[in-house]
Parts: sequence; C-alpha cells; structure tokens
Amino acid sequence: MKTKFLTALFFMVLCFAGVTPAEETREQAARIVARIQRADYEGDRAAMQRGYEDLKPFIENHELASHIRYWRGFAQWRQAINGFNDAVDPKELEQNLNTAPDEFKIAMEQDPKFVDAKVGTISCLGFLFFVHREDEARRKERRERILALVKEADEMAPDNPRLIWVRGPIYWNTTVEQGGGQDKMIQVFEKALENYWKIEPSRDPLEPSWGKPELLMSLAYAHMNKKTPDANAGEPYARNALEIVPYWHYVRDILLPQIAAAKAKLQ
Repeated sequence: MKTKFLTALFFMVLCFAGVTPAEETREQAARIVARIQRADYEGDRAAMQRGYEDLKPFIENHELASHIRYWRGFAQWRQAINGFNDAVDPKELEQNLNTAPDEFKIAMEQDPKFVDAKVGTISCLGFLFFVHREDEARRKERRERILALVKEADEMAPDNPRLIWVRGPIYWNTTVEQGGGQDKMIQVFEKALENYWKIEPSRDPLEPSWGKPELLMSLAYAHMNKKTPDANAGEPYARNALEIVPYWHYVRDILLPQIAAAKAKLQ
C-alpha cells in the first residue's frame, strides 16, 4: 500500500514539473545508454556489463523495447571488442558475442526496419566466424548468415556509417579480384567520412549515431597494418578520432603508442 502511494506521488510530482512518466522513463534509459557508450570508449567492461543489466527493467516497455534490446546487445558486443584489445579470456568473449545477437534478434523482431540491429549482428557473427575454426559447417552457416544480413542492410540503408564500418573486415579479407582488398576498404571508409556530414543527426539519444570516430580509428589502423605500413598516413586519423572522443582507451593507450613506435623505427 505504501509503495503504491509513493509511486503515485512520484508521478504527480513529475506531472507538476511538466515531465510525463513516459518522458522520464525515456530519459532514465538514455542516461544508462550514455554510460554504456562512454564505458565502451574507456574500455571499462565492468561498467558496460552493469549498463546491460541496468537496462533490463525497460525491456517490457513497448515504445522503447527495440532500442533497449539494441543497446543491451551493443553492451555485450563492445565488451567483446574491448576484450580482444585487453587479452580477456576467449571463452568470456565468445559468451559476449553469443549473447549480443540474441538481443539484436529480438530488436529486429520488434522493429524489422531497425538496420543497426542487423549491423551489430553482422559484426558479432564476423568475430565468431574465427571461433572454432575446425567446425567448417558452423563457419559456412555463419558466412551465409553474414552475407544475407549485409544484403538486407545494404538494401535498407547503404549509407549507414555503422554498416560501412562493420563491412570493413569483409573488404579487408576479400581479394582485389573479388572487389575487395586493403586499398578498397580505405577508399570506402574515406568516402563514408566525406558523406558523414550529409547525414541528419538524430535528436533521440536512444537512436544509434556513433560511427565517425570508429571510421577514423579504423583508417589509422588500416594504414598501420596494410602490406606497406604507413604510420605517417595513419596518425592524423587516430588524432582526429581522439579529438572527438578524448577518453578513448584503445586509440589513446594502444593505437597511438603503436604509431609512435613505428615512426621511431623509421628515424
């Protein structure tokens, strides 16, 4: 009885303040999402897991459900990516990469036009493709699923910068004769950056809008790891990414020191 009274009182206060319960719920979820994104760049896997769990109370909210599921999947997906950088137990990373697509799948079922849920799934399957390499049947199944999702996403939103970003490894690992190659990936990413300003940014904090820093980071990485490495070409991209996200652990603490070391060898 007391709990019901306090809940009613809380909603009355919100209404008098000009904030509806629905708006307050959205704002609460948005604050958690912002913490997840910051934790991702900071490489704080524990904070990302807390964000994943903190979003659970919102999954039954019909209006927000697809996006809540997306960000829960994002938290697991990016935990894995950060884990690869920091030598985390591969079994734990595999668990992250299996949990994330489950969340993305529900997001796609709730909103079939939600391209970014497809984007996250493509990336997770791409990482999992290199797990259990001896299981060729599973690799074939994942390869076919990746290609099908890429086709679907391309038809829906070919200029989505996050889709272009996750397609990078596909270009990188495809031969020039098949339309891929290292130079092709760099060219596609540079074009995506040129077109980035044409994209109308969403004012909804629950709508995915990341991508530019990731493209910059990946261009720096690509120049550092192509057949003829070019640290000087890669450095400006890394520094531009860090200007956008000054607290990015990977770029600040791993990539830029690698670039500095490569440049030092050339002197």
